[in-house]
Amino acid sequence: MTTRPNILILMVDQLNGTLFPDGPAPFLHAPNLARLAARSARFANTYTASPLCAPARASFMSGQLPRRTRVYDNAAEFASDIPTFAHHLRRAGYQTALSGKMHFVGPDQMHGFEQRLTTDIYPADFGWTPDYRKPGERIDWWYHNLGSVTGAGVAEITNQYEYDDDVAFQAVQKLYDLSRGADARPWCLSVSFTHPHDPFVARRRYWDLYEGAAELEPPAAIPYDQMDPHSQRLLDACDWRAFDITADQIRRARQGYFANISYIDDKIGEILTTLETTRQEAVVVFLSDHGEMLGERGLWFKMNFFEGSARVPLMIAAPGLAPGLVETPVSTIDLTPTLAALAGVDLGEVMPWTDGVNLVPVAAGAARGPVPMEYAAEGSITPMVALREGAWKYIRCPADPEMLFDVANDPEERANLASDPRAAAVLAHFQALAEARWDIPRYDAEIRESQARRWVVYQALRNGAYFPWDYQPLRAASERYMRNHMDLNVLEESKRFPRGE
Repeated sequence: MTTRPNILILMVDQLNGTLFPDGPAPFLHAPNLARLAARSARFANTYTASPLCAPARASFMSGQLPRRTRVYDNAAEFASDIPTFAHHLRRAGYQTALSGKMHFVGPDQMHGFEQRLTTDIYPADFGWTPDYRKPGERIDWWYHNLGSVTGAGVAEITNQYEYDDDVAFQAVQKLYDLSRGADARPWCLSVSFTHPHDPFVARRRYWDLYEGAAELEPPAAIPYDQMDPHSQRLLDACDWRAFDITADQIRRARQGYFANISYIDDKIGEILTTLETTRQEAVVVFLSDHGEMLGERGLWFKMNFFEGSARVPLMIAAPGLAPGLVETPVSTIDLTPTLAALAGVDLGEVMPWTDGVNLVPVAAGAARGPVPMEYAAEGSITPMVALREGAWKYIRCPADPEMLFDVANDPEERANLASDPRAAAVLAHFQALAEARWDIPRYDAEIRESQARRWVVYQALRNGAYFPWDYQPLRAASERYMRNHMDLNVLEESKRFPRGE
């Protein structure tokens, strides 16, 4: 391994962390992830910074919460002046590349990556902006609906399969290219898939792995009139009244979801096998941006702070991190300082504005402190915040009653203890922490201003000539394979690895 280690980041989308209590749950057909887990520090209680794609990913890359990044939702610009782990590593001499999704919004589609191997699967403009001025409005052309559940089933090719097949192919080709040694710098390759994100449609060979599995049975739902107000808003946003969801449809949706975990496992296996056969070593990180409710409580997708939505898998295989289970609650915002520490990169210049912590001491038993989360996108009418510390989770929203859960003893979060006198001291503790961390009225004003500006800009930019911000991967065909400005002998030798065997 080089003085500064190579780094391979394997990211997936919408993977429920409760399915990874200590590596993949035994019922999951995920042998490659199970092998990775065996040599990794496994952070069983990892939480997203925000349970939605773009905010979660901007926070993961920067080590900052959404209020700092100003990536409040899936159409908020990620500013170019916010350093990401890709900037930090590249500044320290790394070559950095991305294959796959990172849901960057705005004209900067690189954010420290030297090379992008694919475009993104989602748009880069302001078209998906929520509007707090219109509470309860449902924007049908891009909001989630429960058609992902009723439409669950088998297909050999989909929009998402087409994307992820290419993501894996480009990542494998990049690893082959890195093995040739033309660039002596250490490397960081991020590979980011869109599965197992809905729709819950899977290839037959993965679908059949879960035929008849007990885990397909529908989880206990909470009736709509007994749900908390935010859960009701989420169901309304999903247009739930337009669908009559049956138990069989829930089983099929869960089967498609589990099947796509196995699909992702296969793709990760291809990448790890390529790393091994090309005799390269790397720190390997596996994580998701946020989770998936999968019918728990009657909810689907994400956009809330319950365990299925907010908790994600995180495994790190690296020198200096002993393999084993780490149960201390941690956050995806901790990855940037952790990667910097593993690479020997000093973040001193920006640490005053970084919300995450280095997980190397945490894995060895050090305290992490309360884990913060924020949400301010579709289904909300004002920002929501949460804290996880020890056994407890606290959720605050000015529009709703507070929620307090003893997650250790109530993992399904059915007993809200915020009004229980026996938990009064715990509630007061979290209230004080939240008030010290967040000025929610000011946060709300910042979001409303951002939304209003973006609605104006988006409508203007779609009037007349349209110039998309979506990343356009360019491959110079005249520089690939054999061309007449090259020496064939040099080309064939330089592209071979291993050599001399």
